[in-house]
Amino acid sequence: MADQAAQLLADGIAKRLVQEGRGPMPDYRDGTKATFHYRTMLSDGEHRVLDDSRARGKPMELIIGKKFKLPVWETILSTMRDGEQAEFLCDTKHVVLYPLVAKSLRNIAAGKDPLEGQRHCCGIAQMHEHHSLGYPDLDDLQQNPQPLIFAINLLKVTRLCGGPCSAEEWMAAAKYYDAIACLKNLQMKEQPGSPDWIQLDLKITPLLLNYCQCKLLCHEYYEVLDHCSTILNKYEDNVKAYFKRGKAHAAVWNTAEAQADFAKVLALDPSLGPVVAKELRSLETRLRQKDSEDKIRFKGIFSQ
Repeated sequence: MADQAAQLLADGIAKRLVQEGRGPMPDYRDGTKATFHYRTMLSDGEHRVLDDSRARGKPMELIIGKKFKLPVWETILSTMRDGEQAEFLCDTKHVVLYPLVAKSLRNIAAGKDPLEGQRHCCGIAQMHEHHSLGYPDLDDLQQNPQPLIFAINLLKVTRLCGGPCSAEEWMAAAKYYDAIACLKNLQMKEQPGSPDWIQLDLKITPLLLNYCQCKLLCHEYYEVLDHCSTILNKYEDNVKAYFKRGKAHAAVWNTAEAQADFAKVLALDPSLGPVVAKELRSLETRLRQKDSEDKIRFKGIFSQ
C-alpha cells in the first residue's frame, strides 16, 4: 500500500482513504468493469461540487482498457477494493479533458445522445478552441484548468470476459464508438441539414446500428433504446433500428413497445416475417415462463 501511494504521489495524484474496502485487490485486467459513484470537486478552499453521480441516481460504469477519455480514472480505480471510498487530488495534467468528459456525461443524464457533440478525435487541441460547452461552470474550468478532487465510492468490480459481453464484443463496441465520434466531430463543422451534413449522417447511422448490436450482445439494452430512438427520429423507415429496438424492448419486458416495433418491421419489410415470428415466439415463451414463476412466488407469499 505504501508503494502504491508513493507511485501515485510521484505521478501527481494524492489519495486519501475514507473507508476501507473489502476482500483482496481486484484483478484490473482489460475487460474488467468498475461500477462506482463519483463526486467531482474543485480543489479550492470551498471544494465546490461540479458533478455528483448520486444526484443523477445512476452510478458510473467504466471498462478497463477501453481507453476512456479520462485515463486518470482507470489509474485511481485500479488502487481500490470493492466497497472502498477514497478521495483523489489530481494534478491539472490529468484533468485537462474533464470539461469535455463532464459535458458528455451530463448529456447522457439528460437523456440526450451520449455521442452528440463529441470532439474525440482532436483531443487536447480542441480545448483551445473558443467555443461554449453549454455549461458555464465547465466553460470556466476549460478556460482556467486546475487540479480536481474525485471522491470515489467503488461499488463493485466484475470481469466481462466470459460473461454476457466478451472481450471481442466490447472492443468492437469501442471501435465503433470512436469511429462514430470522429464522424460527428466532422459533422459539427457542417450546417445541419446541408448536403455534407447529411452525407456524414448517412455514414454514422450504419455504424451506430453496429454499435447497438454490440450493446445488445452485452445486455446494455437501455443504451440500444436511446440510440435506436435517435435514429428513428430522423429516419422513420429504418428497419434495422426498429428491429434492434424491438429486441431491446423485449429484453426489458416492454412487451407492447416490442410488439409495435416488430409490427413496424413487418410493415416495412414483409420478407423479415420468419425472423420477426421467431422473436415474437421467444418473447411469448419468456412471458409464459415469467408468469409461471410469478404465480409460484405469489402463492408462497400468500400461503405464509
